[in-house]
Amino acid sequence: MYPIPHGGAEPVLLQIGDISLTSTHVILPYGRYPLHGATWTIQDSTQVTEGIPVVAIVLTIVFVWFCLLGLLFLLMKERRYLGFVTISVTGPGFHHTAQFPPGPQAGAWAANAVAHARSITAMAPPAA
Repeated sequence: MYPIPHGGAEPVLLQIGDISLTSTHVILPYGRYPLHGATWTIQDSTQVTEGIPVVAIVLTIVFVWFCLLGLLFLLMKERRYLGFVTISVTGPGFHHTAQFPPGPQAGAWAANAVAHARSITAMAPPAA
């Protein structure tokens, strides 16, 4: 299926990264496609690591010379989020993926956005 030329003044109901949804179309950076029959998927590959920050190690080295209380700086923790959250939409003649940075609420936000997109897709009329 070929992209539908831009035209009309349908309001955008939802935007997920560079993917926009109207009541009848998915608008992607490279074209406009019918929304009916689109499939939405989400993949959360976020990894959380904890470690001692560099500043805590430096402060421990500096203050351990004065007293052993400097060792308390080693109790400091730092959380790092690695990976990404991917949202994909596939339909007749198109496939597009948008990636988002990881974070404490990134997976929940993406799941909510995909649920909203799925509900809009379920109400889309068949392509003419």
